[in-house]
Amino acid sequence: MKKVLILGGGVGGTIVANVLARRASPNETNITLVDATGRHVYQPGFIYVALGDEKPENLVRDERGLLDKHVNLVIDEAILIDPDEKKVRLKSGRILDYDYLVVATGARLCPEELPGFEAAHHFYDLDASVRLSRVLDSFSGGRIVIGIGGMPYKCPPAPVEFACLLDYYFTRRGSRHKVEIHYLSPLPRVFPIESVAHLVQEIMDSGGIKYTQLFNVERIEPENNLVHSLEGESLKYDLLIVVPPHRGTKVVENSGLGDRGGWIPTDKYTLKAKGYDDIYVVGDATDIPISKAGATAHYEAKVVGENIAADIRGSGTKRLYDGKVQCFFDAGFKKGMRIAFDYEHPPKPARLSRRWYYMKMLIKKIYWSVILKGWI
Repeated sequence: MKKVLILGGGVGGTIVANVLARRASPNETNITLVDATGRHVYQPGFIYVALGDEKPENLVRDERGLLDKHVNLVIDEAILIDPDEKKVRLKSGRILDYDYLVVATGARLCPEELPGFEAAHHFYDLDASVRLSRVLDSFSGGRIVIGIGGMPYKCPPAPVEFACLLDYYFTRRGSRHKVEIHYLSPLPRVFPIESVAHLVQEIMDSGGIKYTQLFNVERIEPENNLVHSLEGESLKYDLLIVVPPHRGTKVVENSGLGDRGGWIPTDKYTLKAKGYDDIYVVGDATDIPISKAGATAHYEAKVVGENIAADIRGSGTKRLYDGKVQCFFDAGFKKGMRIAFDYEHPPKPARLSRRWYYMKMLIKKIYWSVILKGWI
């Protein structure tokens, strides 16, 4: 009986568990998933909570109900990985051993690393999104500034997507003429993907969204409502929205498995932690230089689940992760674009269409019953 231990019940960990349970016989595989809360949260929905278009309770479900019946769920926090002894220590004091370990622990928000962050809002967790929703609801006019507190961060398109959706939000309220939206890009273009940046810039120009390129937020000066950049620029704000700095999780740092940022050095094809044949890494926890996003974790997790099953069965061809990512960008006004790429094929120039907006809405609906099961 092979023991597979999965750390993290996000999109990556949940899909690995379900794919593996379907592919491997329960008589030869013991699958255990450890999650600190036992609650699964649909993170792409945070942006809609902040804009008042989604109820927070619709984004949260019990993890047990999302897992195959052959997967054991342990609600506890992993605090230390011992790769030499093949053991993981939990906060409760319990120790779990493994033959295969999957680290899907995601990323950690570290707002304390950005001076003055207490003056900013964000939409990178559910509680913060609810608070931002209340602030936007009472915002009567002025300059809203959106910036990035450090790289890398989850879902790179999200901040500029939020700027576009704010244009739509205030237009619907009839107060767009009272609001200036100003996006601060940390890059020398308005969008992380170069082949898509031109279209996004057109969308921003047509919506009257202002932007400054190469503005990496260094600190915030709350007493004067100023945000400062590493490049030496400053900008006044009435409402500031900043993506918090991200780091790898504590269990990775404490176990000495991460780099300076807490990301695990990972082979980008096999998704094995470098130097370890029995440790796989999926999602935000890797150091692979592609988007930290659920759309990435989704495709990585299917490869890892299938490969561990093949290894246990001693049959089947192992797959390599080809860098596949596919996501949909909501540009507001019920229009969107599709962004798809892999290691060998960069994104093609995007096209704005209602079709891709409705596809993004469809993804929200099938997430729980189709995507998390690993069916697609």
